[in-house]
Formats: sequence, structure tokens, C-alpha cells
Amino acid sequence: MNRTLYTLLFHLALPVVVVRLLWRARRAPAYSQRIGERFAYGLPDFRPGGLWIHAVSVGESIAAAPMIRELRTRHPGLPITVTCMTPTGSERIKALFGDTVQHCYLPYDLPWAASRFLQRVQPKLAVVMETELWPNHIHQCAQRGIPVALANARLSERSARGYARFARLTAPMLAELSLIAAQTGAEAERFRLLGARDAAVKVTGSIKFDLSIDPALQKRAEALRQEWSASNRPVWIGASTHTGEDEILLAAHRQLLVTHPDALLILVPRHPERFGSVFELSKKQGFTTVRRSLGEPPLAGTQVLLGDTMGELLFLFALADTAFVGGSLVPTGGHNLLEPAALGKPVLTGPHLFNFLDIAAQLRDAGALKEVDNAPELAAAIEAFWSDPAHASQARDAGYRVLKNNQGALNRLLNGLGQLIGS
Repeated sequence: MNRTLYTLLFHLALPVVVVRLLWRARRAPAYSQRIGERFAYGLPDFRPGGLWIHAVSVGESIAAAPMIRELRTRHPGLPITVTCMTPTGSERIKALFGDTVQHCYLPYDLPWAASRFLQRVQPKLAVVMETELWPNHIHQCAQRGIPVALANARLSERSARGYARFARLTAPMLAELSLIAAQTGAEAERFRLLGARDAAVKVTGSIKFDLSIDPALQKRAEALRQEWSASNRPVWIGASTHTGEDEILLAAHRQLLVTHPDALLILVPRHPERFGSVFELSKKQGFTTVRRSLGEPPLAGTQVLLGDTMGELLFLFALADTAFVGGSLVPTGGHNLLEPAALGKPVLTGPHLFNFLDIAAQLRDAGALKEVDNAPELAAAIEAFWSDPAHASQARDAGYRVLKNNQGALNRLLNGLGQLIGS
């Protein structure tokens, strides 16, 4: 399939796209807002001529944050426009940057929508986070002489096979990229085999290792636990959970309560549209549950704290003694394992980690990551950390070493972007 056929099929699919958007709006009303932006209508009045950064959703927005801050410092005269595709991503961008960046949804990948968007923004450089590649947006940039960089680029074997099936579409698109800053050598080679130019592909590492934690965060967490009279309670977090995982975590927590009756689980669903249903699930299963969004403190008898706020995940990690990272007991591919590691938490995860294979392998080999398949294994692993402080300390130290040993990717990426900005 080439780009012309892709564009035709995209136009034919527009009714389905709109219906899906409205269907999602029933569960998350924010999807019904700013629909015009998705077709490049009603865009804000942007200051043109700066940098355009696309981060599809929450995870990519958080990963992009250090890069964006450094770009603002290195190029203070250039406006920065940050786009995303989801309401949660939009809220995260606003929370991270406020009015210091320009923001809208990225229009759908239709030539006329991409053209209208680029005409409004007129960027000197486009930076796409990870692997959110859109053929028409990239081609429209190429026609205008706008270099496009793929930052923190990742490409699993599974994704590479998918791209290869549509080589007539993906190979020309990859060849139009000016820089592919790949996380690993294996991923760099996959991009080359799919049609990227050798000169454009660089191995820079993952900028997720360049994570800086405010020392005040842990102090705030300790103070809040004291306020809750929970300094000595065993607390664990199940973060970024997806459908099908909450039941497993609650089952593990039920086992832990047998030996640790005062244990507290901080349960944080990945998507806000699931906050209500997970709260009801926890209550239905008999757990005394409070919601973080209501400011309800966990009392001595509280068993589950639902983390139903936005932008607090790092703080919630800091509140816990041990961290489980979701999206991994179901085949979602996992989520960022480095945030809890950077906070000195022993990290647990499920087996589905295809989005973070290299990071997971390094943490696992260092003894900083424990993988589990089910509720009994999860409960046993957490119990092992709680009952053996030396074991927990070794995992914490190992995670911190992995983090420090891999830092420097952000500076390598910024140097590559600087060359494109200056060209």
C-alpha cells in the first residue's frame, strides 16, 4: 500500500473515526471537546517559526518534558508547540508547562489537515516522540523543507514486522526523516532495514534514564504518611493498571492482608475513564476504599487508596514502599519502570514488557526488577521485600545504579536536534 491508497482509505474511514471518537466521548467526555482541532479547524493563534513536538499521550508527554525544558533553555527565542492525541495527554501537557508552550491536538493524518496545521505553526523543526509516525504529516514537512526528528525512537520486532508488511508506505516515510535517535542498536538496525537512511539513524539511548527527581518529593511523601499515621504501615502501589489487572492486584492484596492486616494498596488506573469502575470494583470485593481526588485520608482501617488524580503518579510512587508497574500482566507492553527505580523503590512487573525490553533486561539482570505472572506470585514477591529489608535495599541500590549508568541520552539527543535547528 502506498501513501495515495493510504490517504484514500483514511478518507473512507472518516465516518468510523468520528463514530469511534463519539463512542469514546461517552466514557470520557473530554473527547467531545475541541474536535475541530483534530481536523485543523479552530486552531489557537500560534506564534509561528519555532519547534513542534508531538507526544501522543501521557507517557510520551512525561518522557518529553526534560527535552522540552532543555530546548527552551537552549533556544529561548523559539516558540514551542506541543501536540498530542488524547485528553489525558493534553491535561498532562498543560500541567507540565502551562502557558510556556503552545498546545493543541494533532490533526488527523490527512494531507489537507496536515497542510493547514503546518501553515499555522510553520515550524523550523518537527520532533516526534518514540514511534508515532504519520505518513502525510511527515511528507508535508518534507515538501516544506522542515526536518523531522524521531526522538527516543523505539521499534520492537513485532512493530517492525508490521511496518514491513506495508513497505511501500513506510519505507518512503522513514527515508524522509532527518534524524532517528534510536534507544538501542537493535532498534537502529530495524529502522535501517525498513528504509531509513543510514546517515539519519543514530543510537542515543533512552532519555527516560535522564530522570531527575526533586529531593523535596520524598520529604513531602514522608510528611503525608506521618499525617496519615502510616509511617510504619506496609504500603505498596499498583500503578498504571489496565483492564484485567485490577482484579489480580486486589487478589494479591487480599493475600497480603492475611499476614499484614494493616497493609495499604495505592491502586492507580492508567486511564481516568476507569477511575469510577475500579473504585466500584474495589468496594464490591469488600475492600475499605477511599479516593485520593476527594482528599479522603486513609484511616487505620482503610485497605485501598484509589489514585484517581492526574499528574501525581511520581508522588504516589514516593508514598509507597514497593511498586508494581502495570500494563504488564495483560499484553499492553508495560509502562515506565524507571520512575519507581529513581525513587528507590523495589520494582515488580508482569511478563508483557515488549515496549521496554532493553530497560527491563537491564533492571532484571541487575537484580532491580522482579517479574510475576499472577496474584500469588505478586503477593509472595511483595512479602519477600517487606520481610527482608536487606533484599529490598539491594533492589533499590541496583535500580539506582542502572539509572545512573545509562544517563546522557538527553544530551546526545539535544545535540542532534541542535544541528537540525541550526541547518
